[in-house]
Amino acid sequence: MIKLIKMPKLSANMESGLLVTLRKQNGDDVQKGDVLFEVETEKVVSEIESEEDGKLVKLYFREGDNVKVDEIIAEIEIAE
Repeated sequence: MIKLIKMPKLSANMESGLLVTLRKQNGDDVQKGDVLFEVETEKVVSEIESEEDGKLVKLYFREGDNVKVDEIIAEIEIAE
């Protein structure tokens, strides 16, 4: 099963966020709670964590990309 990781809305007026750091790359195993990436908004840098155990199978963006809220950033194949 594939879990889509989307850009979260971190504030009421947030329209997009800057991917500052990708902590995981294609093919990396991830555990629930692992930091996947860091997002910078106008006011803060936030760490976005995995909600599932699995393997990161696809990244849609690179560090430095500006990503709109709800756009897919990555796919994780869920461990079953």
